[in-house]
Amino acid sequence: MIKTLPFITGLLFCIIVMSCPATSDHPSLQNKRPNIILMMSDDQGWGDVGYLGHPHLRTPHLDQMAAEGVRFNRFYAASAVCSPTRGSVLTGRHPLRYGICYANCGHLLPEEITLAEMVQDIGYRTGHFGKWHLGTLTRTVRDANRGGRPEHYKHYAPPWEHGFDVCFSTESKVPTWDPMITPDRLAGDVSAGLEQGAYFGTAYWTRQGADGPGEKVTVNLLGDDSRVIMDRVLPFIAQSVKENVPFLSVVWFHTPHLPVLTGKGYRAMYSKFSDDQQHYYGTITAMDEQIGRLRMHLKKLGIADNTLLFFTSDNGPEGQKVEGRKQGITNGLRGRKRSLHEGGIRVPGLMVWPGHIAGGQVIDVPCYTSDYFPTIAALLDINTTEYQRPYDGIDLQKVLSNPEMTRHLPFRIENQAALIGNRYKIYSKDDGHSFEMYDLVNDFSETSDVASKHPAEFQALKAQWQTWKTSQEKSAQGLDYPTIGDQ
Repeated sequence: MIKTLPFITGLLFCIIVMSCPATSDHPSLQNKRPNIILMMSDDQGWGDVGYLGHPHLRTPHLDQMAAEGVRFNRFYAASAVCSPTRGSVLTGRHPLRYGICYANCGHLLPEEITLAEMVQDIGYRTGHFGKWHLGTLTRTVRDANRGGRPEHYKHYAPPWEHGFDVCFSTESKVPTWDPMITPDRLAGDVSAGLEQGAYFGTAYWTRQGADGPGEKVTVNLLGDDSRVIMDRVLPFIAQSVKENVPFLSVVWFHTPHLPVLTGKGYRAMYSKFSDDQQHYYGTITAMDEQIGRLRMHLKKLGIADNTLLFFTSDNGPEGQKVEGRKQGITNGLRGRKRSLHEGGIRVPGLMVWPGHIAGGQVIDVPCYTSDYFPTIAALLDINTTEYQRPYDGIDLQKVLSNPEMTRHLPFRIENQAALIGNRYKIYSKDDGHSFEMYDLVNDFSETSDVASKHPAEFQALKAQWQTWKTSQEKSAQGLDYPTIGDQ
């Protein structure tokens, strides 16, 4: 249940949903609210998909989604690192509004209204699967980066306390093959003191039902991590269909975050490449295979035409701060993970809803992960103004109906700031004290500062970012919440 404000229920966008004919084994389900699946990879670069022209990487199921749905050519993660982007997905708000400044920084506050809580209140069954990274999952045992450590007790914020009925979640990273086992250090990002073959130290936690703490998972944890996750997603979907209720499934893969490794079969697909490339390409192809498995499952259950799917990445590919396999590409974009240059935040973006959204659409308007929340709210006729707080995202249906619309996306992380428009982008490396400006239409690699050539546009973008910053800092003081509870 939503914790801070009464929820205003709404009717479904019935005309759209009921326009689709029923199919196969479960015709009654086709006239109900749409099922929603939000998929996200971890550190997958804008160029790390086949449909954007990767010369070697095989992603046939993502390529099929791009052909059958909407491809956002300029889709952005709301931040240049993991945790803030994940917060934006669930809230529709920039994560600095509620204190998630970086990875392992802050936690999802109880006053925030999450996507799961929003749909749970109108009868959705909700599940989270994979990487959480929005707070710790336990106070009782040592786990991952912060879990079970007294100094981090205040950051206990598991998904089951934010609207998720069913969970199979980790606090943070795990190896992409045999996720509970410490790999060779060549895989990258292996903590000091961990020996190869030992327990990695980050558990999967599960919880079903309203009472009790989470429990560690101890079975079916070998092999490809994306398959391990999908083995929990599919039964959740099948049970929701059995119960004849709509569902929200948030599937956050660990792939291809360090430690990066894959099995022999996937490596064999890329045998002519280096050892590092075999692992990197193989783990993405393995994830893609599970996405195909998911889509086949939806068809088998007869709910494919009543299920809205999204896919994106949480930020750009790994950079140079850690050792390990870092083969991700940005297709010429400047910067990588941790950077507000394009390569750090422009990511794959797909939206598929068979029978409801025309396939083959390519959108060049800038959009980002904060748009998921308001899009789903609009589809379900939920009035988010009742929540009395600013939102940074918009309903993506507006973009689909007006692919020439003008948008500006604000960003801020550590000492970096940016505002990205349809053509021009301003970027600062000193938290907005000074800015450069780039023409992304003619210089998407951000090589030339054109601020002096277009002073009017430059000043307008700076003023707009400063206005947003004022709003964001007001939110950070807790002023968006009708009452400020214990944090």
